[in-house]
Amino acid sequence: MDLYETIKTRRSIRAYKKDPVEDDKLDRIINAARLAPTAANRQPFSLVIVKNDQVKHKLKDAYSPEWFYTAPVIICACASPQDAWKRNDGKGYVDVDVAIAMDHLILAASAEGLGTCWIAAFKPNVVREVLNIPDNLEPLISKTTRGNGERNQVSALQNSMPDIALLFSMKMCEFPYTSSTSFE
Repeated sequence: MDLYETIKTRRSIRAYKKDPVEDDKLDRIINAARLAPTAANRQPFSLVIVKNDQVKHKLKDAYSPEWFYTAPVIICACASPQDAWKRNDGKGYVDVDVAIAMDHLILAASAEGLGTCWIAAFKPNVVREVLNIPDNLEPLISKTTRGNGERNQVSALQNSMPDIALLFSMKMCEFPYTSSTSFE
């Protein structure tokens, strides 16, 4: 699938078929996250891939909707703040790095014809305990569930370009952005 078509058609899916995710697809998806750019190429994250039904069921205490813990695969992104690049004022970029990696992962899954859902509303302490995540890693941003979408879902309409984009030039800020706005 073309990148722009993947971006345009990707949706959060909350219903999954019981079919397992093929290992070759899962490998390509994980590789897409690995190839994501990170500040100073530090790659300050780990991915925990959960296929075991008993472990997935225990994750129900972290996030309870049935569609989550019954998905064929759950992938948990874990940040490693101590390994992340920091700006000279001390601001770390681990959240940005993990978000970019997860975005690559989600787009790759969509290109493979798999459904995903980015989840941030989970209990990190439960995830840490169930997955035995060491103290130096932080369950961050999301657990992303994988599976073949059971049905098409229509998500809320995305904001239009003029609603989200500001164009800054050397002399002025032009708002709203339009496709005819110059980038000079």
